[in-house]
Amino acid sequence: MENILYAPWRNDYVSGEKIDGCVFCHISSHAEDDASLHVLYRDEHCFIVMNRYPYTPGHFMIIPHYHTDSLESLDPKVWLHISALAQKGVHMLKESFGAHGVNLGMNLGRAGGAGIAEHIHLHLVPRWERDTNFITSISETRVYSTDFEKIFLKLKEASKNYF
Repeated sequence: MENILYAPWRNDYVSGEKIDGCVFCHISSHAEDDASLHVLYRDEHCFIVMNRYPYTPGHFMIIPHYHTDSLESLDPKVWLHISALAQKGVHMLKESFGAHGVNLGMNLGRAGGAGIAEHIHLHLVPRWERDTNFITSISETRVYSTDFEKIFLKLKEASKNYF
């Protein structure tokens, strides 16, 4: 076997505690576990959590507490709040994390590419010039160049100045 990529951060996915039901509702209802769940911020409408299996270092999501798979059923006030948090998140990623750009996106429904289709969420994916290469398309492998926990702690500290 030639295509082995060491990815120790995925150990919890394989051997860790499994959450019954919606993982986002679990995070929403367990504020006391914010540090271990890697929550950057929460308020009455939403929470911001690191993506445990990120596309790039610093990838996080803004998620409403309200459980829905339907953007069109979300209270417009909550949607506007998510948008305001996204603006602040982009600012934080550029200013405090050194991102040259940011991809924003929502995959709505399983057919739309959502990994967790039952609860809508907005991805913020920091990007850097020259951070793309062919390993993802040729080898179907994603490279994560730094320690997840260090990134969480850095963004958690920075988030105090933005949210």
